Amino acid sequence: MATYETMAFHLETERLVLRPWATSDADDFSALLAERGKGTPTVEYARTGIEELLAATQETGIALLPIQRREEGDFIGYCGLIIGRSSLEEPEIAYELFQRVHGQGYATEAAAAAGATGRRRLWSTVGTWNTPSLRVLEKLGFARDHVSTEDNGEVVWLTRPLP
Repeated sequence: MATYETMAFHLETERLVLRPWATSDADDFSALLAERGKGTPTVEYARTGIEELLAATQETGIALLPIQRREEGDFIGYCGLIIGRSSLEEPEIAYELFQRVHGQGYATEAAAAAGATGRRRLWSTVGTWNTPSLRVLEKLGFARDHVSTEDNGEVVWLTRPLP
């Protein structure tokens, strides 16, 4: 099996800081998950989710990281690499941001910073309805590979070769 660099768990861009999760992120994480429209998860649920993300990071060397705006210092979402529908060798890039910060380039900026681990390519899977996310991935150089149908609708699989 190939070996890869462990993903950097603290990344900084011009406007953002991506850093490891803390249990104090549970309130913000719960609020972010509530924006999915399926009810508001409890803070305990969010805290458990954070513990699971931290455990997965220990096991895989890749992570979803909370995103904070540099100047404001506020939590605005997360971004990083996951196994998801793919594999550790070719992980997926994933991100989710509060709706109030959509359209400001933060997802593109965070995702551009999160992929350097010595792998050959990344994947992303996105619902066909999610035009803003598809635009972010296009800006990052991802190209459509195929579409699959899942219980919750059609999913576009995109890939991007890495240098």
